[in-house]
Amino acid sequence: DVQLQASGGGLVQFGGSLRLSCTASGFSFDDYAIGWFRQAPGKEREAIACTGNGDGTAYYNKALKDRFTISRDNTKNTVYLQMNNLKPEDTADYYCAADLMRSLGFVCRRDHRLYDYWGRGTQVTVSS
Repeated sequence: DVQLQASGGGLVQFGGSLRLSCTASGFSFDDYAIGWFRQAPGKEREAIACTGNGDGTAYYNKALKDRFTISRDNTKNTVYLQMNNLKPEDTADYYCAADLMRSLGFVCRRDHRLYDYWGRGTQVTVSS
């Protein structure tokens, strides 16, 4: 069975850090770009970052790029999202998703509707 498991969320104080993990199984991990998204209550799902092959990494929010870093370990079928200097507005459910890299030179995609597999989210709450 295809599984994407996001973990590492929790309650953290303003200015704190968390590292989220997304561990995959049931599909050929190396063939997929992995994206991180988040959704706050009452808001639309927002793309944060994506990592594909090699240097294929994209960040979709300039403000978050200064504080969030995506990385990938294919040996562990895991993608990480390091989040530093967290703010109350970062409070949301965080999700990872897999997007099949259908061609050489595949570029990470921002549109969450294009992703093939989704995991359950992990909740992040930042207190002020």
